[in-house]
Amino acid sequence: MSTQKSLLLLEENGSFAVRDTEIPKPGPGELLIENHATALNPVDWKIQAYWFFFIQSYPAVIGTDGAGIVKELGEGVTGFAVGDKVLYQGYFSNREATFQQYSINPAEITAKIPKNITVDQAATIPLVLATAVLGLYGSKASGSARGDGAGLTPPWEEGGRGKYAGQPILVIGGSSAVGQQVLQLARLSGFSPIITTASKHNDALVKSLGATHVIDRTTPLLQGLQSITSIPIKIVYDAISEAETQNTAYDALASGGKLILVLASEIDETKLTSDKQLANVYGTVHYMDQRTLGVSLYKNLSRLLETGDIKPNNVEVLPNGLAGIPDGLEKLKAGKVSAAKLVAHPQE
Repeated sequence: MSTQKSLLLLEENGSFAVRDTEIPKPGPGELLIENHATALNPVDWKIQAYWFFFIQSYPAVIGTDGAGIVKELGEGVTGFAVGDKVLYQGYFSNREATFQQYSINPAEITAKIPKNITVDQAATIPLVLATAVLGLYGSKASGSARGDGAGLTPPWEEGGRGKYAGQPILVIGGSSAVGQQVLQLARLSGFSPIITTASKHNDALVKSLGATHVIDRTTPLLQGLQSITSIPIKIVYDAISEAETQNTAYDALASGGKLILVLASEIDETKLTSDKQLANVYGTVHYMDQRTLGVSLYKNLSRLLETGDIKPNNVEVLPNGLAGIPDGLEKLKAGKVSAAKLVAHPQE
């Protein structure tokens, strides 16, 4: 078999269509993966709606969350075998994107799926975990134009587990897909209290993931914080990053602290001071300035999942395989998905 089904974005700002494409061949250090699950993310509908620099030509395959079965090993690959179930973060090229039946991914940023989670659950993890990890533990490389983080020590590295005990952290949007991963990492890093904002119906969910205090998203944030801690909050992760949440988060951030944003800054320029830093996350482990941290994460990811230190997001499976993805993207765009990730089955 030399062809596969791929969901193609036919042109810039255009429509999607399922078409036959060539199955790529893995190069040195790469894996060919048969995709059994791919998750949807807001960036996917935004790529269709707006221009993005990383789409170089059309028709284009997109999608950045993949899980499936290793079908072929590239030259020099060790630690994997044909038939292994794996998860990985795809990238914005037609051979590495995940809205298709087969994709290529570097072995060093691929992880085996432990037996305690399903392939569907595994597909919810890569992009949101990368965004959480790079925001908390990444740092801007010299000369880099993209990607920044708080530069903390990851909990899977020596001295990182529990290192930040007694230090508070604030997570805006704890029930969001990214926010859920940030809460779990904050718990592993030892932060306390772990404060988050969420709707009342998601209170139990965010507490199960590590939040010690939940401020209802309709309650004024600064008012809620005053009743929880008097310790200055020097790490704030805004997993929503709309103009309103960014400005409120910046007000809550203490002098000398860092606010981590997943979207471009919309903070009122009259507020900005030199003693409060902003970090804009570029959430991919493929980007070379962030690859070292990505390799470190994926080397430890199977164990983190097996022990339950990192849990997947809730799953909502879409019907109709690849053909069902466009409707799922419209659902995401309309804000009709809460505390879950939409997952499609490319082989369906």
